[in-house]
Amino acid sequence: MDDAPVVELIDVSKVYQMKAGDVVALNHVNFSVKRGEFVAIMGPSGSGKSTLMNMIGCLDVPTSGTIKINGVSTTDMTDDELTEHRLNTIGFIFQKFNLISLLTAYENVEYPLILKYGQRDHSERVKKLLTMVGFTEDRMQHTPYELSGGQQQRVSIARALANDPTFLLCDEPTGNLDSKMSTQIMEILSDLHKQGRTLVMVTHNPETAEYADRVIIIRDGEIVAEE
Repeated sequence: MDDAPVVELIDVSKVYQMKAGDVVALNHVNFSVKRGEFVAIMGPSGSGKSTLMNMIGCLDVPTSGTIKINGVSTTDMTDDELTEHRLNTIGFIFQKFNLISLLTAYENVEYPLILKYGQRDHSERVKKLLTMVGFTEDRMQHTPYELSGGQQQRVSIARALANDPTFLLCDEPTGNLDSKMSTQIMEILSDLHKQGRTLVMVTHNPETAEYADRVIIIRDGEIVAEE
């Protein structure tokens, strides 16, 4: 395993200014993920784990401190630079899938490739990714409305892998699924980890967190334990 961090937060704080007073969402957090690790972030509601995820995903910027993704500081990037960095570096897997309802499963997975290269996929990559997560060619032509929750999450995993990201960022990936489907999705993510993928997962479920190499516990905006 390469010791160079894929994700590194150095003394990161996030303060939201509210009329009733400042809210400290993250308080001088230091956190890193090595290449090939599977790290779970856990904490109660309001603990700061979603804010931490947004920082790692370049969806928000810190009030103070430094964030490095793939060795590159994102702190002073413009919005356009952050967008390009997300597209090329991070594969997002969301609790609510976030698929485009008018597109087929195939077109949803192809979409990031079109954004990156400006043309449709001619390499069979989309088909290979969907096959990897258990889709038949017929099923690839179904829209999200014609798919179960578990099938939609499989599509979102394939989409997250489309641009061969440095790491996968998973936000409660089984939060909308029953226990059987949750196990199937976590087995797919576990297999990706065994293949060398780096995963960072936010979850409230201890059973889901058991798949990770390392569990970070956050409370009141501070990392209080590692397991």
